[in-house]
Amino acid sequence: MKSRTTAGLLALFLGGLGVHKFYLGEGGKGVLYLVFFWTYVPAIIALVEAIILFSMSDTDFNAKYNNGAGLPVGKVGSAKDTTSALIDLKKLYEAGVITAEEFEEKRKNLLKTL
Repeated sequence: MKSRTTAGLLALFLGGLGVHKFYLGEGGKGVLYLVFFWTYVPAIIALVEAIILFSMSDTDFNAKYNNGAGLPVGKVGSAKDTTSALIDLKKLYEAGVITAEEFEEKRKNLLKTL
């Protein structure tokens, strides 16, 4: 499982080379960082990404980079908990943290628990 702190530190210290992108499973973007590292543009972008990673919640990070690990799926106790989990899931989808396919899959899993 990928760590938000590790990703943030890699972006901060080695982000100009795209190391954090490789760590997060975005190899194509990592190659772009390597190709253009000499322009220092990737370093500036990586600094911004480090700030984003450090300020991101664990739930958002896990939803985006750890296939939703940590989302309340399958262990929901009541209809009220399921409704709350669905609202949280919809917020993640609207924020662009998860894709439409991931949203639909997790929604179906939540509804199975009722």
